Amino acid sequence: MRRFKFIRDPLATDIGNNVEEFLRLLDGPTCFFVSGDDDTRCRALVTLLHGNEPSGAMALHRWLKSAERPAVNVVCIVASVAAALEAPLFSHRMLPRARDLNRCFRPPFEDAQGALAEEILEILRMHHPEAVVDMHNTSGSGPSFGVCTHMDRQHDALVSIFTQRLIVSRLDLGALMDISEHSYPTVTVEVGGRLDEEAHELAYEGLCRYFAASHVLDETDTDWGLELLCDPIRLELNDYVTLTYADEPHNNYDITLRLDIEHHNFGGVTPDTLLGWADGQERDLFTALDAGGRCAVTRLVRIEQGKLYPAQPLKLFMITNNAAIAEADCLFYAVADDGSTVVS
Repeated sequence: MRRFKFIRDPLATDIGNNVEEFLRLLDGPTCFFVSGDDDTRCRALVTLLHGNEPSGAMALHRWLKSAERPAVNVVCIVASVAAALEAPLFSHRMLPRARDLNRCFRPPFEDAQGALAEEILEILRMHHPEAVVDMHNTSGSGPSFGVCTHMDRQHDALVSIFTQRLIVSRLDLGALMDISEHSYPTVTVEVGGRLDEEAHELAYEGLCRYFAASHVLDETDTDWGLELLCDPIRLELNDYVTLTYADEPHNNYDITLRLDIEHHNFGGVTPDTLLGWADGQERDLFTALDAGGRCAVTRLVRIEQGKLYPAQPLKLFMITNNAAIAEADCLFYAVADDGSTVVS
């Protein structure tokens, strides 16, 4: 059963006056095909894999309303429409009890989210785009960055359309970026916090550049001046560990993180930086594996007299102050303070 609606060359008058009207008219997963000046090539945009990340959908709606013609054909996939429309608007990452769609892009594709991911992969295979941009927002407030599975001049060029910060990660979590990489250069672009106007504007401006450029994959040795962060490690909660956010420790929770912890996104932290409070031993509370599959918990955090600190100078990112997202995904990603991978 096909889940996607397909719309070719939509008229600006037929897509609603704002993003909510736009999504209600779609009423489900939708793939747009927009004809370009060069119809021998194609690029792809994937957005709204998470229903609480609005910038990509807002940017696409705004661009479609402009009636601009792209340089090449573009395929635009808008995925978690139902989750986005679940009241209040853009508040649900996915529908209750559903899997995270951006962890479903590898077999088995047995449940509804898996089938939706499989259909997205089929759409991309059918059009075989020269590049794929998967646009997201971060859960907390923070600056923009791109993510790819390996670094080369094509990925550098693609990310530089949107941001000057690139994370090279081989975590293989079942994300769209992991699976499609072997077929076409693919990057995840996190344009910033989902509630930040700057993120919405960056998404639109980057999308316009991506669609308008005659070439987006640079074949020269151009130095794009990107800040590189290599092989980050995820700090996750162990099963049944409880978490909250507050300005002081809560005795009813195993871990209390500071309310302002997201302010450390992409900033350096030292072993004296207070992240929060914790009741227990590091390995009893947290899980973290490096690229070699070794436990890295004590390389990231230490607990001293009930207080939680970084174990060494680090750079943290993807920090959230949403406990539900932290519990389902991770607390943060970490690299060494110079951007290299954390070593023992």
